[in-house]
Amino acid sequence: MSAVRREERLAKMENEARTSCVSHGGGGDGSLDRLLPSVSTGLSPRKRTTSQCKSEPPLLRTSKRTIYTAGRPPWYNEHGTQSKEAFVIGLCGGSASGKTTVARKIIEALDVPWVVLLSMDSFYKVLTPEQQILAASNDYNFDHPDAFDFDLLTHTVRKLKQGKSVKIPVYDFTTHGRQKEWKTVYGASVIIFEGIMSFADKELLKLLDMKIFVDTDSDIRLVRRLRRDISERGRDIEGVIKQYNKFVKPAFEQYIEPTMRLADIVVPRGGGNMVAIDLIVQHVHSQLEERELSVRAALASAHQAQPLPQTLSVLESTPQVRGMHTIIRNKETSRDEFIFYSKRLMRLLIERALSFLPSQVHTVETPQGEDYEGRSFHGKRITGVSILRAGETMEPALRAVCKDVRIGKILIQTNQDTGEPELHYLRLPKDISEDHVILMDCTVSTGAAAMMAVRVLLDHDVQEDKILLVSLLMAEMGVHSVAYAFPQVKIITTAVDKKVNDLFHIIPGIGNFGDRYFGTDAPPDWSDEDMDEPSY
Repeated sequence: MSAVRREERLAKMENEARTSCVSHGGGGDGSLDRLLPSVSTGLSPRKRTTSQCKSEPPLLRTSKRTIYTAGRPPWYNEHGTQSKEAFVIGLCGGSASGKTTVARKIIEALDVPWVVLLSMDSFYKVLTPEQQILAASNDYNFDHPDAFDFDLLTHTVRKLKQGKSVKIPVYDFTTHGRQKEWKTVYGASVIIFEGIMSFADKELLKLLDMKIFVDTDSDIRLVRRLRRDISERGRDIEGVIKQYNKFVKPAFEQYIEPTMRLADIVVPRGGGNMVAIDLIVQHVHSQLEERELSVRAALASAHQAQPLPQTLSVLESTPQVRGMHTIIRNKETSRDEFIFYSKRLMRLLIERALSFLPSQVHTVETPQGEDYEGRSFHGKRITGVSILRAGETMEPALRAVCKDVRIGKILIQTNQDTGEPELHYLRLPKDISEDHVILMDCTVSTGAAAMMAVRVLLDHDVQEDKILLVSLLMAEMGVHSVAYAFPQVKIITTAVDKKVNDLFHIIPGIGNFGDRYFGTDAPPDWSDEDMDEPSY
């Protein structure tokens, strides 16, 4: 693959998982009163091992390796609580020192998914009209610590490190203000945070697991800055030099260079120093290995021989419901009949789920002029979220009974090497935290995928008691797993089977729902949580 093609691939990958990564400049006076005096050191690189999802296509090929897209493994334990935080790398250095290039090299060499590149430039404070005038004439100091919103920055990094969804401001360098639309970032296993003042705040430093200082000769940094500001930001050479001499150079000497002593690693020559980058990558891999979890194995041995939870609601087994189950469980049933009776059950299931939503008294006047005391939904919105691909088959039933319902999607697949669920994709509606969410999947055996989906919703600040998990068929193991981890989630299903075999098939079960519904062939070693049927 050509260098140009490789950079295009990297740019695409970064645009999906990062905020803007451009450097600003300036200088100023004052002291680093929030700077930590201590220095942490020590690296213990170990040989790394990684597992990738076999069915995923290559994302990026380099001269040395092929980097694959891969899902995010569990970041929580069988109790549903986060048990590992994202690994945060802080990159510091002068303006135009090559911090972004080093970050890109690390991303390429890490060969792991779910890496977020976060730029300090996104957290410049909004300028007042007076400051706007100074900035227009290159007389505003962008390199002083006071130019950054450290409170918002620290809050954002801490929340992202904790696995939560965050909104990142988008800074406009032409208007020196924040754009109206903020970017949403979620799901980081590794956070690379870069900026000229990355080490300039005590609270922020506490969040960094690894601190790297990019040390580049001042003449090189000046040349890079001239080229960048003139070609990319439309500034004239006199303005760039004025700003550099007045703000950038003094600020580097007073605020940035002294923080070099806080670094775990100093990288001379920036992105060209592959020895330093390889050392960094080895250390990060060793840290990630220590944080690996095995959730499904824990679920298989937990909460068994217990009574079914009170949060479970099973559709009454009427002759009609029993008859429909007889048809869809029959291996001889044609695909047309399987789809028809599955849809009938889905409609009943969704109607049952809606009965658990909060309601209030609502009085209306009938055509006869009489009052009727009825009920209406008491909440802001209802949103459906399907666990792909089988859960998507339940969306028409939800749309049929909920006008203008919003729909989100989550793709969770099994890693065939580790057997663990992995999050590959999500698309959730804006402001979902205010909604009642109906989470849809057709079969739940161990509960691992359902737990991951619930965890994703909680990470986006959806309230646990506003989540309803609906499934056509569940195993007792899956019911216990979800209910134990998330006791406020309401679980609604049409039937609960008692057993799950060694391959995690529900017994007696329904087969591979996705393959039977869509008419695709299941692989010989399919399971209820198979790659194409991501239901645990």
